[in-house]
Amino acid sequence: MDLNFNKNEDFNKLQLSELKKRLLKVQKGGGQSRIDKQHEKGKLTARERIDYLLDKNADCIEIGAFAGDDMYEEHGGCPSAGVVVKIGYISKKQCIVVANDATVKAGAWFPITAKKNLRAQEIAIENKLPIIYLVDSAGVYLPMQDEIFPDKEHFGRIFRNNAVMSSMGITQISAIMGSCVAGGAYLPIMSDEAIIVDKTASIFLAGSYLVKAAIGESIDNETLGGATTHSEISGVTDYKATDDKDALDKIKNIVSKIGNPENAGFNRIERGTPKEDEQDIYGILPKLRTDPYDMKDIMKRLVDNSDFEEYKAGYGKTIICAYARIDGWAVGIVANQRKVVKNAKKEMQFGGVIYSDSADKATRFIANCNQKKIPLLFLQDVTGFMVGSKSEHGGIIKDGAKMVNAVSNSVVPKFTVVIGNSYGAGNYAMCGKAYDPRLIVAWPSARLAVMGGAQAAKVLLQIETATRKKQGEKITPEKEQEILQTIEARYDEQTSPYYAASRIWTDAIINPLDTRKWISMGIEAANQAPIEKPFNMGVIQV
Repeated sequence: MDLNFNKNEDFNKLQLSELKKRLLKVQKGGGQSRIDKQHEKGKLTARERIDYLLDKNADCIEIGAFAGDDMYEEHGGCPSAGVVVKIGYISKKQCIVVANDATVKAGAWFPITAKKNLRAQEIAIENKLPIIYLVDSAGVYLPMQDEIFPDKEHFGRIFRNNAVMSSMGITQISAIMGSCVAGGAYLPIMSDEAIIVDKTASIFLAGSYLVKAAIGESIDNETLGGATTHSEISGVTDYKATDDKDALDKIKNIVSKIGNPENAGFNRIERGTPKEDEQDIYGILPKLRTDPYDMKDIMKRLVDNSDFEEYKAGYGKTIICAYARIDGWAVGIVANQRKVVKNAKKEMQFGGVIYSDSADKATRFIANCNQKKIPLLFLQDVTGFMVGSKSEHGGIIKDGAKMVNAVSNSVVPKFTVVIGNSYGAGNYAMCGKAYDPRLIVAWPSARLAVMGGAQAAKVLLQIETATRKKQGEKITPEKEQEILQTIEARYDEQTSPYYAASRIWTDAIINPLDTRKWISMGIEAANQAPIEKPFNMGVIQV
């Protein structure tokens, strides 16, 4: 181990410490006082409900923990978007669980809440995973109703998805464990089965105050839409539970009897582990995002037996393509090489940049994985495609388009890990969020942006100074430096992995040592959804 390794290790472990600190904060939801109030009502919190429901000592992963982070501060904030989403096991069956967090604005829906719920449903649809809703919500957050109500990716899309999933045979089970009002009442009742908790839960299109205002009828909420009403009079719900744990036990019993799903047939053998020490990742990954390193050293600490079969090893060296296994599952890895390398003509190529030969190789490899029914894993540390006259004359746009085409039309499940840089069209070609990865996660070292910070800041500085000069302002060298620092600070914040995670551009920020768990659970989920169409790239420029 050298001094540089130790410096990298210290830096990356500090970033990991920051991640853990931030996670602890968002896991508190609306804060301890609101958690105490939830307990005083005889109710568990959203996270306590999920913990009780999921099998003990079994793996689970959380989707969107940082959704809403540092957003809506003028409205008091919305930690974890006011809803907790986890993929785990119930009675040994992999499921996705969605639980409203009533400690955050009584579980009200902000715009990011809808986006997170839709992401959970998307995961369920893609993988044909059973989905469990633990409902405890005051409905749409009215001060922002114009940003959540009528559009395609707003509140109403949830219920459309309920209907679509039902037609697909995807199991949906709801437990009404608190408030469930207005349009939100359709979600549990459009599920296959609905459970309601006595005394603490209610469901109705309009509460007692609105009923009084609308039609003059005086009635209390329990009589209007409580557990006894809907279990014995309306028939809206299927089961009445005495308390939260009873409701969750009923879900466990129902899930335990679900038949086994069809199998997509992805190849898996006995689980292995890396031979190389996974902890070395912290020392290999450089402190500075501009510094080179050998991506193969990272791969050896992610794959079983630290062993992979590299495809076209001597060609297109700024992208590594390789067959490997993770937790026994066969995977095809497409990874950006951050080392400076030489091509066949002995020309130097910059690490992290996609050249024509790299794009060509990756396109062929992606096609091969589709042919062999092998899930794809993209390891991103990419600054974009190579620019300049030589690249343009060599057809970089054409070759890049072929790679984007292959990624877009791939029918095997795709998984993306943003290790370092994820800039511009490189994000697209390496299966960014817009290209439907089944799961996309970032390490604390990740950066997502249209271009690198230094280049972007210089471009933005030129625009800003030109605008100010037109307005008659005199720009001194000192003033220019002040403007540059302001731009750099703003841009650095916007490229942070936390900024991306808060907007659900990624599903999570994870400890690098959890990467294998995420990929393994992701492929296990995908294996429940057989591939239904052939791989076809359509028309491409050859």
